Amino acid sequence: MIEALLRDLEALARMLESDLIEQGICRLGAEQELFLVDACGNPVPVAEQVLAQNRDPHLVPELTRFNLELNLDPVQLEGNGLRLLERQLVQRLAHARALARELGHDIALCGILPTIHLSDLALENMTPRPRYMQLNEVITQLRGGPIQLQITGIDELFVQLDSIMVEGCNASFQVHLQVDPDAFAPFYNAAQVAAAPVLAAGANAPVLFGKRLWHETRIAVFRQAIDTRRGHLYLREMSPRVHFGTDWVRASVLEIYREDLARFRVLLMPETPLEDALAVLEQGSIPQLQALQLFNGTVYRWNRACYGVTGGRPHLRIENRVLPAGPTPADEVANAAFWAGLVLELAHREPDLHRQLDFDEARGNFIAAARLGLGAHLTWLDGARWPAARLILEELLPMARAGLRRARIDPADITHYLDIIQERVRRYQTGAEWQLRSLAALKGQGSRAERLEALVLTMQAYQQENRPVHTWELARLAAVRRREAQGNRRVEHVMTTDLFTVHEDEPLVFVAALMDWKQLSFVPVEDAQHRPVGLLSREAVLQALAEEADAPLRVRHVMQTDPPLLTPETSVEEARRLLSAGAHQALLVVHKGQLVGVVTRKDLAGA
Repeated sequence: MIEALLRDLEALARMLESDLIEQGICRLGAEQELFLVDACGNPVPVAEQVLAQNRDPHLVPELTRFNLELNLDPVQLEGNGLRLLERQLVQRLAHARALARELGHDIALCGILPTIHLSDLALENMTPRPRYMQLNEVITQLRGGPIQLQITGIDELFVQLDSIMVEGCNASFQVHLQVDPDAFAPFYNAAQVAAAPVLAAGANAPVLFGKRLWHETRIAVFRQAIDTRRGHLYLREMSPRVHFGTDWVRASVLEIYREDLARFRVLLMPETPLEDALAVLEQGSIPQLQALQLFNGTVYRWNRACYGVTGGRPHLRIENRVLPAGPTPADEVANAAFWAGLVLELAHREPDLHRQLDFDEARGNFIAAARLGLGAHLTWLDGARWPAARLILEELLPMARAGLRRARIDPADITHYLDIIQERVRRYQTGAEWQLRSLAALKGQGSRAERLEALVLTMQAYQQENRPVHTWELARLAAVRRREAQGNRRVEHVMTTDLFTVHEDEPLVFVAALMDWKQLSFVPVEDAQHRPVGLLSREAVLQALAEEADAPLRVRHVMQTDPPLLTPETSVEEARRLLSAGAHQALLVVHKGQLVGVVTRKDLAGA
């Protein structure tokens, strides 16, 4: 495989030297990732069934059984190209939605589906394709253990995962811009600089597992899910496979491919024999560069260099992997227009960007935008620190308009799509802001599961109207659909995870005080490894303290030693049956032997 990669790079170098790569034409294409959801907005693993009914080759599988991907045909970035891209997107989404609805389900567009839970990430929900299985096996082996997913925002997420399935929480709208080979360096550098403000304006992934994290949590999730580094190599610097890059490009696309091959191991081996790229070239034909494309598909730069062959003509593209799916097709094409226009104008005005902005500043801007969205402060080419919203409104939207005019996009379309960005930023309502504000407005209403379902169901309604997110009203609990059958709701949807616990050796008087302070009717008992060993009721504590005792009572003297245990995957109906059948005040929820939550009758009341 390494030898084939080296021959592919040599073949590409010769094609660049011989001017064999297509130039003089600018195309825009896209890939749309989406979620399959049930009638209540929860992920449903029916991708195989949907694809079995499908006859459109543009609809293809993704990592999980609750994801799909739509490929859009590239359009020339001129005239009504943006409008044609949106029309194509709307039509193909309608086709995917119709297929899902034949099965009683639907689709949703967002960077991270708020209703995803940990049990949805079980390996049985991985799409049965050798590539995904092999990728999971190799990455897990290289990492030497489970993924430690740790992200801090308003809330904090710290969870251990056994596979790369968490990457299936993400969905993006990946935009491809074809560029001339001799102008690749300034265009790629422009794409790197544009990444942060475009992401700040388009963030749409603030919630994962019910926790409010980064405005674009996809960035952190994808980086950690595909990370092959081990944490015990002292201070050795190693690049993650999902990364922003290490430096500016000075001259050629070859710099990127050589850098990646120098830093990263080959993960996937070809299933069939590879072409000899040099031999194909010497015969007067155009090689596919199969080894390079296979390898490049396992190195996840946020702006990725891509080689392709269309109609016998090889070309180079910049693939923008920064943008999330949603909120609507109109928003997505507006994001693409903002990015493309900004890249075109930056590359024209500032061909030596690498002399004006330190690369680390560009990378820092990107992380700040992912964390804070429009609330980020970004370092710009003038050396000043700008609030992202002000930078976009005062400096970057005028540049993007100029770039699209340079591409001869219809003036009405320039106004239409960039006005969507302008109003979104002016009103400070990205998809991420809308989700966070909706959750704040819903605080204290219904269960956690119902609040998250309200987000998804409201999103879907607006998506089908194709109303840009800046016009959306906040989600309401009224959007939640009551279930005719409760069997598809699980304990993890309703359990309480903010727990007060005690150890069995602690004095009973402390437990009584804790119950009084926090108005608790019961307290779980766990050991030092967070394994549940008992349950203590308020009545049992008060009764024991009221009786005479020769020595101070400890928790172990009074606790119930065989509390009922459930797993997060247990159905709500089973939990309700157990609470009704016994005198239990609560059921303890255990994952891999450790206490992760409790369920009470109050938790089940609205489920």
